Amino acid sequence: MTVTAVLGAGKIGEALLAGLLQGGRGPEELLFTERHPERAAELTERYGIAGVEVGEAAKRADVLVVAVKPQDIEPVLAELAPLVGPGSLVVSLCAGLPTSLYERRLPDGVPVVRVMPNTPMVVGEAMSAVSPGRYATPEHVALVKEMLATVGEVVEVPESQQDAVTALSGSGPAYFFFLVEAMIDAGILLGLPRAVAEKLIIQSAVGAAKMLAETSEHPVILREAVTSPAGTTINAIRELEKHGVRAALLAAIEAARDRSVELGKAHE
Repeated sequence: MTVTAVLGAGKIGEALLAGLLQGGRGPEELLFTERHPERAAELTERYGIAGVEVGEAAKRADVLVVAVKPQDIEPVLAELAPLVGPGSLVVSLCAGLPTSLYERRLPDGVPVVRVMPNTPMVVGEAMSAVSPGRYATPEHVALVKEMLATVGEVVEVPESQQDAVTALSGSGPAYFFFLVEAMIDAGILLGLPRAVAEKLIIQSAVGAAKMLAETSEHPVILREAVTSPAGTTINAIRELEKHGVRAALLAAIEAARDRSVELGKAHE
C-alpha cells in the first residue's frame, strides 16, 4: 500500500484528496496536514482521512505532496529534511519553486517531481503539468501522473517550461473568469437582468470550451464560423483589436511568467 500525504489542505490539497478517494484510494492510504484545527477536524469528518503533523506525515507516507503557499515553503522543508530519504517521493504543487530548491534543502537522492496544477481541480477538471527533478525516475513520474489523472488532464514538460505553464494554465482560469465577469457586466449595460446575463455567458463559455476540446478545430476556424461578413461579431472583433485586447493578453501572460521566475529566485 502506497501512503500519500498532502501537506497543506487548502482548496487544491482538498481537491486532490477528494479526487484520490474518487479514484479508488482508501482513507487509510491518505493523510493530510493543516495548521488550523477546526479545518482539520472538518476535513477528517468529511473524508475520513487523518490529519497529522508534518513530521508524522513524513514518517508514515511514501509520497509527500507539498501544497503550501510558496512563501511558506522554508519551514516545511526544514521539518522534512531530517525525516525523508531516497525512499520518499516529494511532489511539489508550489508555484514557481524549482526542484533544485527541494534538492538543496533535502538529503541527497530524494526524488522530486514539480507540478503546476490549476483550480478547476476542485471540479475534477484540472490541467496539470509535471516535470521530474534530478533524482526522479520514469516510475516516479508515472505515479504522479496516475495520481493527478484522478482530478483532470496531465502533461509532462521540461522543467524549463514550468514558468510558462504557470503563467498560461496555472493562472489561466483567472483570465477566463475576468473575461466572463466583463461580459456579464456588458450584458447588464445592454439592459439584461444579471441572472440572465450570467446564464447566457456561462453556458456560452461551457459550450465554446467543449467545442474546442471535442472538434479539434483551431480556435481561428471556430471563431471564423461565427463571424459573418458585415455582421455583429466582426464589428465586435474590430473593437477588441482596436483596444489591444490580444496584445494585453500577451503582456499579461508574460508578466505572470516573470512573477513565477521571481518566486523561484526568492529562495536561491
